Amino acid sequence: MLVRAARLSPLIVISSHLRPSHVAGAAASISTGPRSMDPQETTTQDLEVLNNKAADSSSCGAPNEGQEPSPPAGLLPGETVVKEGKAAILFPSANEVFYNPVQEFNRDLTCAVITEFARDVLTQRGIKLQVPGEKERVVVSLSEDAHESDTQSEKKGEEPGTVTATAGEKCERGLRVLEALAASGLRSVRFALEVPGLESVTANDFSTKAAALIARNAQYNKVSELLQASCKDASLLMYEMRGRKDRYDVIDLDPYGSPASFLDAAVQAVSDGGLLCVTCTDMAVLAGNSGETCYSKYGSVSIKAKYCHELALRIILHSLDQRANVYQRYIQPLLAISADFYIRVFVRIFTGQATVKNSASKQALVYNCVGCGSFHLQRMGRRTSNGKHMKYSAATGPPVGPTCEHCGQRHQLGGPIWAEPIHDQAFVQKVLAAVSGNPSRFGTSKRIEGMLSMVTEELEDAPLYYTVDSLSSTIHCNTPPLLQFRSALLHAGHRVSLSHACKNAIKTDAPPAAIWDIMRCWEKTNPVKREKLSEMSPAFKILSTEPSFEACFTVRDDANPQSRQRHLTRFQENPQAFWGPKARAKAGGGISNDLQKKRLKNQNKRKNQITDSSQLKNFPCKRFKQGTCTHGDKCSYSHDTESTTEEKME
Repeated sequence: MLVRAARLSPLIVISSHLRPSHVAGAAASISTGPRSMDPQETTTQDLEVLNNKAADSSSCGAPNEGQEPSPPAGLLPGETVVKEGKAAILFPSANEVFYNPVQEFNRDLTCAVITEFARDVLTQRGIKLQVPGEKERVVVSLSEDAHESDTQSEKKGEEPGTVTATAGEKCERGLRVLEALAASGLRSVRFALEVPGLESVTANDFSTKAAALIARNAQYNKVSELLQASCKDASLLMYEMRGRKDRYDVIDLDPYGSPASFLDAAVQAVSDGGLLCVTCTDMAVLAGNSGETCYSKYGSVSIKAKYCHELALRIILHSLDQRANVYQRYIQPLLAISADFYIRVFVRIFTGQATVKNSASKQALVYNCVGCGSFHLQRMGRRTSNGKHMKYSAATGPPVGPTCEHCGQRHQLGGPIWAEPIHDQAFVQKVLAAVSGNPSRFGTSKRIEGMLSMVTEELEDAPLYYTVDSLSSTIHCNTPPLLQFRSALLHAGHRVSLSHACKNAIKTDAPPAAIWDIMRCWEKTNPVKREKLSEMSPAFKILSTEPSFEACFTVRDDANPQSRQRHLTRFQENPQAFWGPKARAKAGGGISNDLQKKRLKNQNKRKNQITDSSQLKNFPCKRFKQGTCTHGDKCSYSHDTESTTEEKME
């Protein structure tokens, strides 16, 4: 067995200066039962022995389509197998498996994106991809030029000498993929089995146990020739591979929580024009709960607002571009989505000193009104074309006054954020066509189709969004139906779309003044009791102004987008109880207490709340301890510091 071979190999103890394992989804600390490896570091030579033994014991080429891999002789006690896509992953124990089925959508989408990225890149190298289940090459014609280029690429594929790459087989001139935080290696195994045109897949993790498990899973799925396990610090590995000839074509980062500590190394280790895939699950930080923490990690201040999920996407894109600019590189977003409890971005990294100068004008500050929720963007830089030359200067502003012109409240300042389009519509169309044309390829094909359909309908040049219920809540009126509100914006001559990040979002190029005029017109047909409104409230000040035009709420045919008409799966409901991110792994091995246990432990803490003020005398006065209490004997709390609260409660 591979694990037994690893135990016999020489080991060195982890140095004290090395930090704990940074693992994707916290599975790197998986325990393998009584025959598990000691929590020590494996040398490079030992890991090569693991990979070589796995390659020797596996058969050449990929398993036949539809045929399940045969289990190796002598499975470890308590071992279980989890199947997803074409991969079958060994886990040491059913009680300690870190497998989140909700993330299957993330992994399916990543396989689809990398496949289309490989198709675009390898076509230029004379390599044609053969995707399982795909009868013919998917062609998406968005324009005449695009149609001509697709036709030319098809003709090139028919020329003699063209190499056909299939999934599960090594392609000599293919892409080099790195999963920096691989844990059990599920994602890497799926890449090897489902994405054609790959030269190598490196599955890295800092944990020795995880590296041994990755090697076993590569053998179990018969992809050891293509997939290599690595046991290094993720950042150190990427720093070592930042040379021009050593860079990876695709890097996937899926850590537990924030990827901030890996971004600097990642933007250097991606080849010119390569693909960087990043997952962030620290949504509390990115969505405005801790603006100062967000700034320390991503160089941007997050604010609490209804558009927080798209704001999170633009914050991570800003951070990626800013870190790439240090090395004269810049990003080109292909796809950025907010799904479930995380965000996922796919960007290409290019090198170009002249283009980097444009980055300042791509970033913007956000002025958000705390009263009515109106927002304005302020670009960080300005560029103007002067013939063949481009002139760069500081931006002028601010776009707002000291107080909001609509409700008189103050503004919050957030950002900087990425203010350019967050999707490449042409690329998204290719991924969408490939998935919808081959729905049996992924288990979450319906959701991918619904999500990408909404992405293609979004306005590219309208950052952030409003929500209909928050607009109604501001002026305390009934919420207008979504189609009627969209129709009113269209009748007024503005463009409007939905957003994949929020169910009742409205993306529009209409200014806040036009939006509030529409809400004033709606309030006239659904009147509010103004005598109950405070004169200082945003609702009173907004409704005190007459609308500048008469809004029309007649429903238009183009107000209902195609994704909504076709009833596509756009927003998934929670599939099970206690659904969401799982618990973090312990540094010494094993998985920490399940979140469900923590929830049960914290239940009923406020069940026996104090209703009688006389019972407060059983608790010490905190201000008295600090010497700031001025109530004396009239204080509701106890000034007796000798006895503790627990003693009095007993």
